[in-house]
Amino acid sequence: MPEMKCRKCQAEVMLPFQCPYCKGYFCPEHRLPENHECPRIELATQPRDYAPSPFVSQKEDSYEYTITYTPQTAKGKLRFSAKEIQHLAIATPLVVGVGLSLAEFIIYDYAHLALFTLIFAASFFTHEIAHKIAAQRRGLWAEFRLTVMGALLTLMSIVSPFFKIISPGAVMIAGYSDRETIGRISIAGPLTNICLSLAFFAASLVPTQFIGVFLLGTMFNAWIALFNLIPIGILDGLKVFSWDKRIWAAAFTLSLILTVHSYLYM
Repeated sequence: MPEMKCRKCQAEVMLPFQCPYCKGYFCPEHRLPENHECPRIELATQPRDYAPSPFVSQKEDSYEYTITYTPQTAKGKLRFSAKEIQHLAIATPLVVGVGLSLAEFIIYDYAHLALFTLIFAASFFTHEIAHKIAAQRRGLWAEFRLTVMGALLTLMSIVSPFFKIISPGAVMIAGYSDRETIGRISIAGPLTNICLSLAFFAASLVPTQFIGVFLLGTMFNAWIALFNLIPIGILDGLKVFSWDKRIWAAAFTLSLILTVHSYLYM
């Protein structure tokens, strides 16, 4: 088989790589557009109208998923794949189970128990769906996926009287994005919980037999928002903080006030 020379370094290569943009042939070291100063490199970074469906595989020792492709999808449409629905179907009883394990210590009749469990599960899933909606509105691929470690910790939380973590999975996102886009997607979850906290507090001001449950919903949603806005690790707060510190400070302060106020009010 005849050899060819790399256009960049002139090294002889038996199996050269062809650049899909400038059509030149290059060695493995210079095969990427940015490594051979491709004259048409703008095509490599230009968003596409479509892309192949992403292949998602879970890392054994990590919370994250590996995304092979980074697709653009139709903006503004809320879509759920069959795989995503399967993962949500498994995550739902896990979250509900944790809610029931908490409720048995503070609620003693079925009506209050059912309402608390509904609020508890809805608070978690609306947070995740808010991320999904914000991402899909911007044309990004976004689907909920279980994580092995998160699902196991949530399952342990059902039977443990002291250890409580609700994190069976998360919305995985892929696509062309920048810091502002990621920040806006990340703030969507905590803002949803802040709105729910305010709504449940308003509901608790109306004299009903469910005032205590509404106050629990107020405190629980405020705490979800506050915890997720901590600017560390994989939490939403770090992405929001990196994007806009003023927006992060306003959201964090509001969630902190709601958490403290609802705790004292209880």
